[in-house]
Amino acid sequence: MSSKQPKVGLITTGLLMGLILSSLDQTIVSTAMPSIVKGLGGGSLYSWVFAIYMLASTATMPIYGKLADLYGRRRMYVIGLSLFLAGSLLCGMAGTMEQLILFRGIQGLGAGALMPIAFTIVADIFPPERRGKFMGLFGAVFAISSILGPTLGGILTDYGQWRWIFLINLPIGMIALIVMATVLQENRRNDEKLTIDWLGAITLTGGIVSVLLALVMGGLSYAWGSAPIIGLFATGGVLVGLFIWIETVTKEPIIPLHLFRLRTIACGNFAGFFVSAAMFSTITYIPLYVQEIIGVSPSITGYIVTPLMLSTVVTSTMSGRFMNRFTYRTILACSLLFMLVGLILLGLMTVDTSKTQVIAYMVITGLGMGAVYPTLGMAAVNAVDWHHRGVATSSSQFFRSMGGTIGVSVLGSLLSRELQTGVNVDKVELSHALSQIFLLSAVFAGISLIACLFIGNTRLIQTSKR
Repeated sequence: MSSKQPKVGLITTGLLMGLILSSLDQTIVSTAMPSIVKGLGGGSLYSWVFAIYMLASTATMPIYGKLADLYGRRRMYVIGLSLFLAGSLLCGMAGTMEQLILFRGIQGLGAGALMPIAFTIVADIFPPERRGKFMGLFGAVFAISSILGPTLGGILTDYGQWRWIFLINLPIGMIALIVMATVLQENRRNDEKLTIDWLGAITLTGGIVSVLLALVMGGLSYAWGSAPIIGLFATGGVLVGLFIWIETVTKEPIIPLHLFRLRTIACGNFAGFFVSAAMFSTITYIPLYVQEIIGVSPSITGYIVTPLMLSTVVTSTMSGRFMNRFTYRTILACSLLFMLVGLILLGLMTVDTSKTQVIAYMVITGLGMGAVYPTLGMAAVNAVDWHHRGVATSSSQFFRSMGGTIGVSVLGSLLSRELQTGVNVDKVELSHALSQIFLLSAVFAGISLIACLFIGNTRLIQTSKR
């Protein structure tokens, strides 16, 4: 794709709109779910409204990345956004909980394209010295959207009705769709005959869905040691193994395994997996700690992680400047060290920890988180040529998504095991259990820090492949 786009500002605006939609819809549903259950019934299916979106978007990320390399960024982005908007419209019209879950799955199928391809387009249209700045901007927008999601969902539900949390996507998304379809220009691959790795796509999707289903249902619908959960994990393992074999013999693999010979790709994806496990676990369990241990009113639970996310926005926005001045390794090592210290401090909290201390610990953690994702993403996309940018970006996003899902599920299971002594758990027991969660998150951050030390000691412009 040519870096000399005639209307870069419009393209960037369209991409930001799509990013806002995909990030909002990860969190906006949470505060509206009581009203949705009251209107549609099906309370027993509550968790599936979230799970199906995550399953669909995670499973399709690598596939969209490869298809974007084969058939062009614009085409695949427009297809993904169209699916997302169709799913949004159908969700707003759902008459039963089963319909809502199905339509959320369609939303997720589209959402799997929005973020990975957006970051790929950024690398295509901006010169190396400006890519970091816009990757940081996109990271900041993602964080802000995630913060505003629950609040916006509550406002739309209280002053309108829950259907508007989905229908609000349509005017914003249509503008983004028109912009991307008409303004974005790109070069096409010159291959005479392109082939799609359908077997790879099927086995990868089946493997991912099997593992994620086991994580979603384990400890809730079925015991972790039950036959269905073990069967799902076993099926996932077999399908992933089969996928890896297929990728070694097919002409156009969904994920070219030779890319993992690059230390930047292999170590970056490994680090992204564990840093996501640490980050999402922290975001998930800090509100529980503050509400139950310190005693913050449930009515302001949605604002609990604001100090964490705002400090994340600060360093995310500044990450572009960092990447033009320092090496990837330096930025990641310093950021993850901050995050590690913050998580250790969170892990040392007791029932006597004050609100001020918790805020300070969250700020330290957030300052460490902010620059990690933009730097990992830019390191991956700049380590490969144009024909592999989609795969590099989508695989980076995929490992992060898997890490967050697995981290929250595993640590949630450990928390449940710690608290299985009874319903009436006192503050000391809960504080101890949550401290263990934060300390394990610190271990995840430490693993990421070690992995990042093996990423090439180069800077943005040095590694960029035009």
